[in-house]
Amino acid sequence: MEQVKCLIVGSGPAGYTAAIYLARANVKSVLYSGMQPGGQLTQTTTIENFPGFPTGVDGNELMELMRKQAVNVGADLRDGIVTAVDLSQRPFAVTVDGNKQLLADTIIVATGASARYLGLDDEKKYAGMGVSACATCDGFFYRKKVVAVVGGGDTACEEAHYLSNMASKVYMIVRKPYLRASAAMQRRVEEKENIEILYNTNTVGLFGDNGVEGAHLVKFLGTEQEEHFDLPIDGFFLAIGHSPNTGFLNGQVALDQGGFIVTDAKTTATSVEGVFAAGDVADPRYRQAIAAAGSGCRAALDAEKFLAALE
Repeated sequence: MEQVKCLIVGSGPAGYTAAIYLARANVKSVLYSGMQPGGQLTQTTTIENFPGFPTGVDGNELMELMRKQAVNVGADLRDGIVTAVDLSQRPFAVTVDGNKQLLADTIIVATGASARYLGLDDEKKYAGMGVSACATCDGFFYRKKVVAVVGGGDTACEEAHYLSNMASKVYMIVRKPYLRASAAMQRRVEEKENIEILYNTNTVGLFGDNGVEGAHLVKFLGTEQEEHFDLPIDGFFLAIGHSPNTGFLNGQVALDQGGFIVTDAKTTATSVEGVFAAGDVADPRYRQAIAAAGSGCRAALDAEKFLAALE
């Protein structure tokens, strides 16, 4: 059975960066790309906040450049999905694609987190054409435009407030009659003149010819007061949370209340010795490509140090 020093699970900025560092350190590692090679950034058009690209860079292009860099320094990148791991003893037993087996002395989990969507067909139809799950990533493209943010928690309020500094108008679409956010965050959005909160409102669809031009909304859904109306907007931002991709771990690593992997305060170490986590799967706060890449570097250095101590 094949045995590697380090298995990297996931191929976003965190996974590719970890692969680059380990390859340069001459640590025998293997990266399995997972269901979405390149990660979430492959669904993003222009990225303008990643250092080194003064005119911006296409998300697919950025991930392809990272992949090529990893290959050029000797990283072993493979297609495949890690479907199960046994973390009860080292080396860890790993199953790929449901049947292939290998052993790993260390594991770096870099599987990311998937944005939660409402489940509308239109969300897929307009992906990258007005639908976004990251205001920090895409808000720049909506300067002086009208946007809507779906959600009523702290994240939704933070994203609405962030967008309000660029957009001419921000609607918050909240299905409940109140905000779930903290009192401080509620005050921030309520005091902003260009933020309007639409309570008791559900989104049932989007429309537009060459991108999002508006949303089909329903107020007081399922009641006698039910009212259907259309809201003209240029951008539709989802802010109803993210789901970390940790199913394959089967509860063997400590997670926080949101399902994100808990890491040591100063390192990328998880609750299982020899298992490290990098990128959005362990980051409920920032979820940025540059932060993920940085944590991929840290995880590689942590894994390298751990392996050196074993030897």
